Amino acid sequence: MTSATAAGGAKPPAAPKSRKSVTGTRRMVAALFLLPALVLLGALVVYPIGYSVVRSFYDQSGDGFAGIDNYKALFTDEGIRTALKNNIIWVVFAPTIATALGLIFAVLTERVRWGTAFKLVVFMPMAISMLAAGIIFRLVYDQDPDKGVANAVWVGVHDTFVQSSAFPKAHPGRQSPLEPAGGGAFITKTPVSAGEAVSLPLVGVAPDQMPDDAKPAVAPKPEPDEITGTTWQDFTRGQGVGKLNGVDPSELGYAGMRIEAVKDGKVVASTTAGDDGTFTLPASADGAQLRLPASNFKEPYNGLDWLGPSLVTPSIIGSYIWMWAGFAMVLIAAGLASVPRELLEAARVDGASEWQVFRRVTVPLLAPVLAVVTVTLMINVLKIFDLVFIIAPGSSQDDANVLALELYRKGFSEDQPGIASAISVFLLLLVIPVMWFNVRRLRREVRR
Repeated sequence: MTSATAAGGAKPPAAPKSRKSVTGTRRMVAALFLLPALVLLGALVVYPIGYSVVRSFYDQSGDGFAGIDNYKALFTDEGIRTALKNNIIWVVFAPTIATALGLIFAVLTERVRWGTAFKLVVFMPMAISMLAAGIIFRLVYDQDPDKGVANAVWVGVHDTFVQSSAFPKAHPGRQSPLEPAGGGAFITKTPVSAGEAVSLPLVGVAPDQMPDDAKPAVAPKPEPDEITGTTWQDFTRGQGVGKLNGVDPSELGYAGMRIEAVKDGKVVASTTAGDDGTFTLPASADGAQLRLPASNFKEPYNGLDWLGPSLVTPSIIGSYIWMWAGFAMVLIAAGLASVPRELLEAARVDGASEWQVFRRVTVPLLAPVLAVVTVTLMINVLKIFDLVFIIAPGSSQDDANVLALELYRKGFSEDQPGIASAISVFLLLLVIPVMWFNVRRLRREVRR
């Protein structure tokens, strides 16, 4: 044994192996390259999270330990409870509607030539910042139909079916034979008789706001067995000009004014004034009082109060969907491009309708993509702040409040950093399960 070892020589000791990563790079070198990113991650993510957690247990001054009092405020403070309720509405509706619209757009644009151009237009709002989108929709939802696009369209549709009055501010003047009848209507003080000419003067409408078809008023002339009259704008420009309760040459008739003859609380006859304000009622109106119904003076329809307390949250959600439906469409279209066309054609050959192909083949195959898009949008809406802060006016911002906005208000406007930190930790706890679900699904897809 000794001679063999001596003859062959002693075997040199093996050199220590350098520890390498999977890619073949020394772990120390990899750690050095990762160090700047880890420092930034710790400074911008880990440290703020840790500080917020610690700060959430202290009072407003930051010196006294408050325990869980700040977390109790999350469920007792009225503003935070409203914000939490609105966040639930956001999480339920905004991602669902945006994903559904993205799916519809992605499927439909596959069948048209100009599908690429349509996708470009739908995706274009993604290039706009939340701040700019908020300013745009603040104007879109303006109450004035002459400024707000939403109300301009809504009022246009409404006025197509329901005609608005041309005399919303008209009312009896001094020494008028008319008096209020309740509910916005006016009625003659005394009954009228057949063969009588009745004057129904009104004021309150500027001459330049009278209908285009209005003509100079004509004084009423009595007719036997009929009741005649005139209703007109008893106003002439110029101080001291014109005759009170008398028709002057420059005064216009109330064209289209409705007149009713009321006897014992029932309408026995009715008519509409001509372009010159004249009207005629049959002899059946003898002994009745003439009433101008409230419909003559109904204020013009001014649309919906989109940014009022009841509609402000759905309106802001609509602006969010306008921005993010394009994002959902692009991701779903990418997933749709990888769907085997043989499966779709086989379903059609088997006699399935397009709706059945969509519901039983396309949607199940796109389920992973739809889940990723929905979860991503859920994480996004949990942090929504910009749109609510900009679009909601001060009068209804409390009704549109969300957790991120309440965090800002508690931390800066109300100087309650402890409660603000508690809200931020609560938001983090809400986001973590959704992120975990998303990461778990992505890993599952990678293993496949």
